[in-house]
Formats: sequence, structure tokens, C-alpha cells
Amino acid sequence: MPPRITYRNLPQLLLKARDRLMSNFRPTLNRFGVTEQQWRILRALDEYEQLEPREICEMCQILSPSMAGVLARMEDLGLIRRNRLPEDQRRVMVRLADKGDKLIAEIAPLIDARYHEMEQAFGKKVFDDLFKALENFIDADLQLPASAKQPPVLGSDTEVTPAKRRKD
Repeated sequence: MPPRITYRNLPQLLLKARDRLMSNFRPTLNRFGVTEQQWRILRALDEYEQLEPREICEMCQILSPSMAGVLARMEDLGLIRRNRLPEDQRRVMVRLADKGDKLIAEIAPLIDARYHEMEQAFGKKVFDDLFKALENFIDADLQLPASAKQPPVLGSDTEVTPAKRRKD
């Protein structure tokens, strides 16, 4: 039986590529006792100095319900500081604590060295093209109307059957 979906499974391919990419960095993060989520947050704060939790969620692709716990653990570890804004006590800003800043200073050269090794292995052009292709994909996706993200409307003559495991 031919496949029912003719397009390749892009989400699965991207997940596989992400996992392969992260396998280059996990040993370094593990050596310093930093999770991938924590590292994404540390990098964002290093780049932007201070952010609101909702901004961190968006930039770091971390779901909001998880964010409070992750930030609390990072604060307990002394990696970040959270402060309420004096003009609006409902808003919280997150920034690096001294320990978080020192940790990034230790890890950054190792991460840069790994990127350099990968760039040498794949070639600068391949690396640059990959960044550009991913950025273009994200930009194009942001331009799609909201209706494009909704499930397609099935015709009245389309029969919907429950999913079953295929027999090979």
C-alpha cells in the first residue's frame, strides 16, 4: 500500500536533526550540570540581559506551565535573579545572577569550539545555508494567516474513520 501522506515527515526530520545537533553539546552541558532548558534560558539572558518569563517561553520554546518551575530551580541554584518591576508589581524581570554569568563565561568557549569543529566538518557554506534556510522557513511560517493553521475542512462526502495501526 502506498503511503497516505506524500510529503516527507518534516517535524520528525527536524527532531532527528535537533537530537543529532544537541548530541554535540550535551556532554559539555552535562559536565557543568546544566539542562538543555536551562542552557537555552542562560543563552537568551546573556544575549538580552533581562527578559520577562513570557518572552523566555517564546524565545526558548519552553511551555509556560514548565517555566515557573525551571526558573525557581535556576534561582535556587543562584543562576538567575527575578525582580518585580517597581512601576508594575505584576511584572517580573529575569536576569543572570553572578553565578550564571560566570557559568556562561566558562561554557561559552567550549560551545564556540564545538560550533567551529562542526563548521569545519560540514563547511562554512553548508552551515550558513542551514541557518538561512531555517530562518527563512520561520519567517515564511510567521506570514501564514491564522486560518492556515486550522485543520482542513472535510467535504460532506468524506468519511472519517478512527486511526488504526497499519499492517505491513
